[in-house]
Amino acid sequence: MVSFSGVFSRLNSFRCLVLGDFLLDTYTTGRVKRISPEAPVPVMEVEKYEMRLGGAGNVVLNLCALGGSCVVFGRIGNDDAGKSLRSLLQKDGVDIQNLFVEEGYTTPVKNRLIAESQQLLRVDLEKITPLISSIEEQCIQQLEICIPQVEIVALSDYGKGFLTNRLIQAALSIAKRHGIMTIVDPKGSDFTKYRNATILKPNLMEAYAAAKAPSSHPLDSVALEILEKTNVDHLLITRSEAGISLFSTHEKRRDFPVLSKEVKDVTGAGDTVLATLCLGLANQLEMGMAIQVANLAAGIAIERLGCVQVSLSDLLRRLLEYDTQAKVFDASHVGVLCQILKRCSYSLMVLSKDQVITLDLFRKIRQLSEKKILIVYLPELSLQDELVQLLLSLHEVSYILLNERSLCDLCKEMMPEETYVFDETGCVDLSSAKSLIKELLFEKKGDAFFKKIF
Repeated sequence: MVSFSGVFSRLNSFRCLVLGDFLLDTYTTGRVKRISPEAPVPVMEVEKYEMRLGGAGNVVLNLCALGGSCVVFGRIGNDDAGKSLRSLLQKDGVDIQNLFVEEGYTTPVKNRLIAESQQLLRVDLEKITPLISSIEEQCIQQLEICIPQVEIVALSDYGKGFLTNRLIQAALSIAKRHGIMTIVDPKGSDFTKYRNATILKPNLMEAYAAAKAPSSHPLDSVALEILEKTNVDHLLITRSEAGISLFSTHEKRRDFPVLSKEVKDVTGAGDTVLATLCLGLANQLEMGMAIQVANLAAGIAIERLGCVQVSLSDLLRRLLEYDTQAKVFDASHVGVLCQILKRCSYSLMVLSKDQVITLDLFRKIRQLSEKKILIVYLPELSLQDELVQLLLSLHEVSYILLNERSLCDLCKEMMPEETYVFDETGCVDLSSAKSLIKELLFEKKGDAFFKKIF
């Protein structure tokens, strides 16, 4: 088991290029009360119709949930589905200037008919056609401009014809020239088109198909054959609830068991792994650590039904079950905490460095934590101090800040809903001073102000 100590303090927002097939997933939900008189089939009364991003779009959603900003390369048709897909991407703040409209191309739509939480039927509207040469050329030219501006490149191949061999090799070659890592989620049985990628990430079934090997064949032999054919740096085989296996040319096989409480649905877990790997590797995590974090995210995803997006908050909550020290943030990584707290309100409690854990303090901590997220600020202390370690052991304390700059930076981004100072006289409510605190922070007098009142 890889130690998670300090992982989250090293994660910052990142920029990722996602190249692949964008689909529109639709969900028609209703009730079935009768059988049709025209044929022995159920009649569904529609109650709700919902549209979501599918294919490479689901990777983008996962990346956004993890605090990444995305540049997409793909194609849509000049149709209503394409317009809806474009709108959904824009809603999440995605850079879509390289989402090309191809005349005559049909935007793929997968419509699921659901009644009483049961999927009755899926209707696919799609026509697989290769990318026209003019758009292929335009893409390659734009990749030369865009790839140097990102930290990592993800290829999400759903076999709909956008990722031609020439386009794939151009993207991998440009990225390699600029020292940028590439992660490929492949499709089909011919993996040679992904030659020279940094990481190739097939699932177990895809790996055996690519090696043209029976399921009884040893996985190590399958991996060796793929590595020789593709010349990738790392082969990462996802094995659903069995976890992830990593194979590299000059290293021994490494297995990472999935960290899941209950397996409900493995749908979309591969996209979650791809996005979380981008998060880890874009932030310079060691490969084993990045995979372990991705495995953690996959474990959360398969505990839920359908394609889900695992957020930084989800990831940190699960991480804290294995390593409580991950909830300590310093000034250089408050941006990650802001991402985690997005759309949340929190209470702030300030303690002196000489504070001891009393019954009154514990009662107040418990009371505040019942209402909202509780952040404790401990000036002039370090991770090794006894008070910090005691507070780390309390699940009521969500996060801990250890210096004035981290507190000021957090409050500049998002003010606490309530603020309290606890000292030998008891608990003092500073919530009414919110406007004054905010004013002083934006005048850059925050450090002096906090020092004075805390």
